[in-house]
Amino acid sequence: MKLNQNLIDEVSGKFSQILQSGPIKDVEQNLRALIQSLLQKLDLVTREEFDVQQQVLLRTREQLQALEARVVALEQQLAPVATEAASAVTIAVAE
Repeated sequence: MKLNQNLIDEVSGKFSQILQSGPIKDVEQNLRALIQSLLQKLDLVTREEFDVQQQVLLRTREQLQALEARVVALEQQLAPVATEAASAVTIAVAE
């Protein structure tokens, strides 16, 4: 088994040398440059930037939920005042 592994390693090494020194290496470099160019045109962000924006969005959501809760509480406080005002208008119109 060890002999087979050595043979595989040797063949793999020779194959790697051939690939690195031949025209395939040029194709690989050209393909890599093409892919990089295409990715730059996509206007992608880094993972770091994405994580920062995700945290900003999370904080904004939390603030929005807190503000929504405040609005509901204020509306509940104003509901009796609005009911009294509506009653006063109704009474004034009826007279």
